[in-house]
Amino acid sequence: MTFTAGDWLRIFLQVLERLPLTFLIIAVSLFFAILIGLLFACIRIKQIPVLKQLAVVYLSFTRSTPLIVQLFLIYFGLPQLLLVAGIQINHWDRVLFVMMTFSLHTGAYLSEVFRSAYSSVGKDQLEAAYIVGMTDTQALIRIIIPQAFLIALPNLGNYTIDLVKDTAVAFTIGLIDMMGQVKIILGNNYGIGMFEVYVIIAIVYWLICMSIELVTMLLEKKFVKGRTSLSR
Repeated sequence: MTFTAGDWLRIFLQVLERLPLTFLIIAVSLFFAILIGLLFACIRIKQIPVLKQLAVVYLSFTRSTPLIVQLFLIYFGLPQLLLVAGIQINHWDRVLFVMMTFSLHTGAYLSEVFRSAYSSVGKDQLEAAYIVGMTDTQALIRIIIPQAFLIALPNLGNYTIDLVKDTAVAFTIGLIDMMGQVKIILGNNYGIGMFEVYVIIAIVYWLICMSIELVTMLLEKKFVKGRTSLSR
């Protein structure tokens, strides 16, 4: 089968039909991953008893098991586990299980990013803030967070790109996102044009990741420039 320009465009538009759902998964998962990452970073920085040990176990398990296994555990296992307690979640939409998995998975990596970024800001700066009369909150907002954010930004961008690529496994539980749409297209065409279809989806993911990389670079330049101006 020879693919014409019209065929390429038609398949490209069919894949883009599911782009809003993929963007929704990315945005919601990233939002909660940042919250989870900050929470566990704070637990480890503050050395909170019991919670610290639980955080270590969570981080170790999440970083040592494949994402697709985590997705299956949450999608198939969590409903059975909660059913023992009388909680029924089998009626939940598949997208909720996907977002939950991606949030927990990415949050584990971001917690290390935030923790290392916080540790990279010297304690002498915090002590200097106390000397000039700042409170803990003022020192955190004015000194620690701006510097830690700039340090964490490149890795935050990298893990956001990883999250975009991770969404490709969502179709394994029957969610029709962009990758799920690709499977439908191939099924309708009886596998004909498989190479062309995968080229199209690869280009779509590539463009999304390049956009995130560009935004990250622009933010880095903006904040670095801002810090340089302030220092002068």
